[in-house]
Amino acid sequence: MRIGVITGSGSYDWPHLAEAVHRTVRTGHGDVPVTEGRLAGAEVVQLSRHGAGHRRLSHHVEHRANLAALLACEVRAVVSFTVCGAVDPAAEPGSLVVFDDLYFPANRLPDGSPCTWYDTPGGAGRGHWIFDRPFSGPLREALVRAAAGAGMPVLDRGTYGHVDGPRFNSRSEIAALAAAGVTAVSQTAGPEVVLAGERELPLALVGYVTDYANGVAAEPEPVEALLARLETSKRVFAELAEHALPGLEPPPPAGVVHRFGG
Repeated sequence: MRIGVITGSGSYDWPHLAEAVHRTVRTGHGDVPVTEGRLAGAEVVQLSRHGAGHRRLSHHVEHRANLAALLACEVRAVVSFTVCGAVDPAAEPGSLVVFDDLYFPANRLPDGSPCTWYDTPGGAGRGHWIFDRPFSGPLREALVRAAAGAGMPVLDRGTYGHVDGPRFNSRSEIAALAAAGVTAVSQTAGPEVVLAGERELPLALVGYVTDYANGVAAEPEPVEALLARLETSKRVFAELAEHALPGLEPPPPAGVVHRFGG
């Protein structure tokens, strides 16, 4: 099966892709550059949220265009990678988190509009995404096994907290997220989860912890430590994907979409 891979800060291209072909996919929400190729035999379609040189900050990311491009490429599942800041002290910098829950109460795209494909009253296929857990169980299990097998420190569950950027969060904001049970935060992955869910496209989200969020550690680290881990994340994500993606079978969607007539 074809697997979509979404990469974030620090991972603007994807190393070790064989037979790589770069092309631009035109969608009703914008044009999206993608790279198609093979990773250890797995057929992969990779896109960068931010673009080369981090052209788009978090509030510029075109989430609907990105997901529409992957759907046009006929991927059967998506693995999304993000660097993140730990809210839970158990998520140590330099470790991975394979998230199993989502905290995204605003449910908004960067432009402030609702995070949904269903923006037209009476539109065909409109409905409600209903789920217990928003992430694909089989994809999560494959990623956890691959991380453990590769000797990577990994938390096998956690709640992803979507926060608005581009600034980082204050101590009081992080404390509120901790009280809600959030494990780690970043500024881009929430809309991907929702848009994939509404299209019944199985998705798993993996975070690489670059630092503790404000107020979590007794003393903040120098920014240089965060940037060094950001650089390392590209290699870690590529190695994880190389171990996890080959041999995957098409997983079922997470939850169901209760649709209304058009």
